Amino acid sequence: MSTSSAAPPAKPPMRDALVAAAFQLFLERGYEQTTVDDIVALAEVGRRSFFRYFPSKEDVVFPDHESCLADMTAFLAAGESDEEPVRRVCDAARLVLRMYAENPAFSVQRYRLTRRVPGLRAYELSVVWRYERALAAYLRGRFAGRPDGTLRADVIAAAVVAAHNNALRSWLRSDGKGDAEAAVDHALACVQSAFADAPARPAPSPFPPESPRPDDVVVLVARRDAPLWQVVRQFEAAQGESR
Repeated sequence: MSTSSAAPPAKPPMRDALVAAAFQLFLERGYEQTTVDDIVALAEVGRRSFFRYFPSKEDVVFPDHESCLADMTAFLAAGESDEEPVRRVCDAARLVLRMYAENPAFSVQRYRLTRRVPGLRAYELSVVWRYERALAAYLRGRFAGRPDGTLRADVIAAAVVAAHNNALRSWLRSDGKGDAEAAVDHALACVQSAFADAPARPAPSPFPPESPRPDDVVVLVARRDAPLWQVVRQFEAAQGESR
């Protein structure tokens, strides 16, 4: 009777291995102190392999946003012409929540990292803006026959993103505990109650209200000719320090 040794455990896909290696180093050394060369060395792949999956070091922190944005755009395009448009964009925003909720530990880890690194926070803002533009583009098409169609589309898209992110960040600040879906449902129902033709009734929030901070004031000093991205980065850095 012959015996066979157990097969070695399969290696994770290269993309996942790069993400895991990157976050291990970010936690051990810090984001700024970690280079792409460090990441590929730990993952035991070449630099070319890294850039095949990620255009930059920042992109490895947000590995799933491109596919999520594509899924959201396809979801919006597949909507029926008679479907209530505000409900449709709220459902589209839930796709982002599901992406975060699939891996709570990683999502919380990334949230903490972006709070500490102003450059990553600025990058995240650019990603959020792309989601908002996708929602607004869909709504502009649905409201094309209205005199205020463009304004209404942009306002609702901004409201959906703000409501979704408020609930998502509350969940992330709780270390991924609690019901993230219920929190986002509550927030998006507030948007529907304000803008939809068939408003939804907001359910109670699963998170306790945050204590007001009346002395929470941020003052920035910047050159008159400073670019907007630099001012945003300063503001986000100050916000991160106050949380």
